[in-house]
Amino acid sequence: MSSPCYCKNLRDFTRKVTAIYDAELDAYGINIAQYSLMKLVINNNPVSLTRLGDIAGLDRSTVGRNVTILVRQGWLQVDRDGMDKRQQQVSITPEGEALIREAFPAWQRCQHVIEKHLGPDNVRALQHIFHQI
Repeated sequence: MSSPCYCKNLRDFTRKVTAIYDAELDAYGINIAQYSLMKLVINNNPVSLTRLGDIAGLDRSTVGRNVTILVRQGWLQVDRDGMDKRQQQVSITPEGEALIREAFPAWQRCQHVIEKHLGPDNVRALQHIFHQI
């Protein structure tokens, strides 16, 4: 079996990229998964837990656990939907918005580091690949 395992290579790549973001965002008390989830909430504010899971590509229970952590930190809040009390709506708090604004330059630095390592041609190729699967 001389063929490389694409899954292993992608997992290795994502671990390395995640480490770059996590190291930079650590100063703000968050990691890239939390930052990304909070950005999704901001962009879809308010959003149901189910919809947030769909957007994030995660199952509802995983999103629920992650949201619970961010609620404890005071960065997100969860309320019952006015129309359907079974539905939980997630929204960003003012503290969460402030955190994302403060952390944004760190996120941008990570973007630039990755772009520098990959080069413009590989960044374009990677973007193309992301939309293929």
